[in-house]
Amino acid sequence: MNRRVLDVTGLPTYAFGNRSLMWWGTFGMILIESTVFVLAIVAYFYLRERSYDWPPHGTPPALIYGTLNTVVLLLSAIPNQWTKKVAEKEDLPRVRIGLCLCLAFSAVFLVLRVFEFGALNTAWYDSAYGSIVYALMVLHTIHLVTDVIDTVVLTVLMFIGPISGKRFVDVSENALYWYFVVGSWLLIYATVYLAPRIT
Repeated sequence: MNRRVLDVTGLPTYAFGNRSLMWWGTFGMILIESTVFVLAIVAYFYLRERSYDWPPHGTPPALIYGTLNTVVLLLSAIPNQWTKKVAEKEDLPRVRIGLCLCLAFSAVFLVLRVFEFGALNTAWYDSAYGSIVYALMVLHTIHLVTDVIDTVVLTVLMFIGPISGKRFVDVSENALYWYFVVGSWLLIYATVYLAPRIT
């Protein structure tokens, strides 16, 4: 009996983009989490339609910190994309630099976020408006913090090892998730900061 054996030992053990299982996992998480954000934004506009005055106390959030955070996030896309590209080239020294730059932008955003909560001109317990505004802000902050933790872990691994091709895939997919954090913030910014100013 002649049996043919398929030798797969020469196949790569990792891949970038949609050929990677990690890419599909990240994409699936983004889809699930996008649903959560969409539902929260729908709830915001549902409450707005049911309310005579919006916001109920008449003062929308101050624009300064939310706008600064928007600028920081948009600028963070530059080192994020660069880090993604050098990770896909498996350029370790530049990946290390890129991850540190991404963490610096994240740190600036988190500091501004602390001030941003104080400039919302409402508290979560004041009204339905305050509750939904805080829900949107906290949801986004949780996503930001989890991505920062992931970036810290990847940065440490890229400095102390072990270094493998799969680690570069992790960096590339972490950059993809950051685009979700940026994109979701733009929707939340429009909802929380701009929508109350439109009569």
